[in-house]
Amino acid sequence: MTGRIIESAEDVEEGAAHLAALCPRLRHAYDLTGPLPLRRNADGFAELLSAIVSQQVSVASANAIWSRLEQAGFVEPARIVAVTDDDLRAVGLSRQKARYARALAEAGIDYDALRVAPTSDVIATLTQVPGIGVWTAEIYAMFSLGRADVFAPGDLALQEAVRLLYELPERPKERALRQMAEEWSPWRAVAARLLWAYYRVAKEREGIR
Repeated sequence: MTGRIIESAEDVEEGAAHLAALCPRLRHAYDLTGPLPLRRNADGFAELLSAIVSQQVSVASANAIWSRLEQAGFVEPARIVAVTDDDLRAVGLSRQKARYARALAEAGIDYDALRVAPTSDVIATLTQVPGIGVWTAEIYAMFSLGRADVFAPGDLALQEAVRLLYELPERPKERALRQMAEEWSPWRAVAARLLWAYYRVAKEREGIR
């Protein structure tokens, strides 16, 4: 079962209202942030390849590399498989990322099937691919597949937002935050949106790309 799918701003508002009623601190955060973004992305190979491109580089660098990949037509599995690593490096991919891109292209993922697969299966399938960790898989499930009840506790901005909002002495570790987020089910993805928005308000800086 996929659970609830977030498809509209109204879905996000419903989740935010649920969370605000559940926890006074989340209600306080929502009062500060106002309406939360929908943040629905496309799904499929290109979205995951973009995530790989974005790893450990600035947003500007990632955008520049992605633009060159698009211009070269290297955003489909068949094209990645057909070219050499030197071709991929020529458009800006590091040696490691070229290997990751090829691994993703050769993985044979059934992206249509992921749309209806349980979230646990989505995470398991994607994390078998070199270069795709749990965080990337959870973000894909959250924003590309619209899963309402998935969280990304390894995200540093989420950890910091929780530290600030709940006045904790230090950032919660991934395991502790995952347990904490269970209380926000079945709207954990909306809780993530709320905490990222709160983080931006509290820190006056952007969260994830």
